[in-house]
This record gives sequence, structure tokens and C-alpha cells, in this order.
Amino acid sequence: MTISVSSVTDIEARKAEHLRVCLEEDVSCQQVTSGFERYRFTHNCLPEINRSDINLQTSFLGKTVGAPVLISSMTGGTELAKLVNTRLATIAQRYRLAMGVGSQRIVIEQPHLASTFAVRSFAPDILLLANLGAVQLNYGCGLNDCLHLVNSLQADALILHLNPLQECVQSRGDTNFAGLLAKIAQLCEQLPVPIVVKEVGNGISAPMAQKLMDAGVAAIDVAGAGGTSWAKVESQRAEDDQQRRLGQTFGDWGLPTADCLNSIRAIAPTFPLIASGGLLNGLDVAKAIALGADLAGLARPFLAAAVQSEAAVDQLAQVLIAELETALFCTGNATLAQLRSSGALQPV
Repeated sequence: MTISVSSVTDIEARKAEHLRVCLEEDVSCQQVTSGFERYRFTHNCLPEINRSDINLQTSFLGKTVGAPVLISSMTGGTELAKLVNTRLATIAQRYRLAMGVGSQRIVIEQPHLASTFAVRSFAPDILLLANLGAVQLNYGCGLNDCLHLVNSLQADALILHLNPLQECVQSRGDTNFAGLLAKIAQLCEQLPVPIVVKEVGNGISAPMAQKLMDAGVAAIDVAGAGGTSWAKVESQRAEDDQQRRLGQTFGDWGLPTADCLNSIRAIAPTFPLIASGGLLNGLDVAKAIALGADLAGLARPFLAAAVQSEAAVDQLAQVLIAELETALFCTGNATLAQLRSSGALQPV
């Protein structure tokens, strides 16, 4: 599908250009990986279970999901984004997967674009996450704006995403991150739904995770390095040579996803965690779960499928589930809890 940005407003054009760059340009990390390739499962040649008895169901933030897969936050604000989100939500409902929408800041600035995010009618039962850049709390967004975004989406929780590197590379980016932790803590007290804090592909360290937990966040998405590099995305969109070079210099900046998981789990054995950043298939999902994640998020694979067709998204969901089930079956585990405690995943 060819993505055109010629007939939309400036803010919509930025969203459309993000989609185009993610799909058409090489913006993946090259020098840093997710870290999952450093682990292998021990094969069990006699699993002693019936594959049909494998149960992938789990719960997150009090809501049941059919498999530990999150369709990670991607887009909104354009007609193509509306189509993408509709297709993703339809399949999320079919397989009871969790889903996050892209940053909804555009809805605050242009309320008529709320419909491009509004997917609850297509997915009445899923865990659905609203989304706003945390830095916007320093640029005029407050409790009422967050409530509006959550309510307009009928979301179960709000993601606050942290993207300091992206904002540094983005032309005219919002780079005042001063005092944000206190504002996040205040919002955690005031907002009636849980708050999830996530990075956008550069990772969250254990010390920072501890600060966020102390601030009252309900869950963390480590969103580590190894997948799409938003520094590279913004470098492709840069309006001057300095911003373009910044994106190239910092294109592989960040903490590998597996390392984030390990370090945070060492200090918080039971805190709700999502692993995203560089996951490509159901085997990566299984590794993330074995390392301690509660959910595993994928973005670009779902985006690439969604711009093709609803059937392509359905096929991707099916294969992810089949890959995850196969990993459990060939390690002799019938549930996600058994996989986590089995010790079947070992460093290479």
C-alpha cells in the first residue's frame, strides 16, 4: 500500500509520515539487538502433555487476555490509521489479545480525529490501552485531558510513553522533561484507571523502574532496543542536517529488551511487566514470558499486516499463537506459569 501525505494537515502529515517511514525505510536497530537471541530453550523430546491442553490465557491489570500478546501502540490521527486500528482491534477481539493505540495527543489538538482511535465498538472485551507522551504533562496536558483520552477510547488503562531520544532528534521536539516523575506520581493518584509507563524502543533500567514503581505506576513496558529505532525514524523525517545526523548517531542507542527484563525482575519479582522492543515471532514471546514478562508486545509486524488486510492480521495472530504453543509443548509446559518456573530457557 502506498502511503500519501499530500492531502492532510500538518499534524496528520507527521503521523502519516511516521507510518510511511516505519513501513518503507530501514529503521531497525542494527548494532544492538533485543537480546533474546542469547537464550535457547531446552528441548523436551517427551513432553508428556497433550498440545490441545495448553492454556495461554492470563490476566493483566485485572482483565483476562486469551494469549500474552499485546498489539503495541502504533498509530492514529489519519484515515489510514483508522483503517489500521480497526483491523487490529477486530483481530484483537477475535483472539482476545491486548491492544494499545498510538499517541492520542493529536485528539487534544484536533478532537475531530478521535474517531481514528475509536476501536472499542470493534473490540468490546479486550484490554485496551490509551496513550499519551508523558512529556505532554509539561506542555499543558493535565488530568482532564488524560480523562478525556481514556473516556473517549473507553480504555482500561493509560500508557504514558517516555521518548526523550525521539524528542531530541525530532525537529522542534518537546524536550522539557524536568519534574515529570512528580507529575506522573500525581496523575497515578488522580486518574481512576491504572497507568502504564513505557519507553518507545530505548529501554527502562532497573533503577528507573524502581522510581516509577515508587511513583505508583501500575505496570511497566520495558520497550527495549532491538526493534524499530525512533531515532532513525526521525532522522528520515529531519528538516535539517543536524537533526538527521543526530538520528544516525543515536540510531542504535538503548538497553536490549532482554536485559531490561532481567534487571527489573531481579528487583521486582511480581510487578506487572510488558516486554516489547524487537520481538518478531511467537518464540520471542515465549522467551519474554520465560524471562518474567506478563505480556509481550509487537508493533511493526502487526502494522505491516494491518496495512495489507484484516486477513493478514488474522494470519499473523494465528501464527504467533501457534509458535507460542509450540514453544510450550516442546518444553513440556501446559501453562505460562509452568513455562516461567520450568528453567527451560537458558543463556547460550
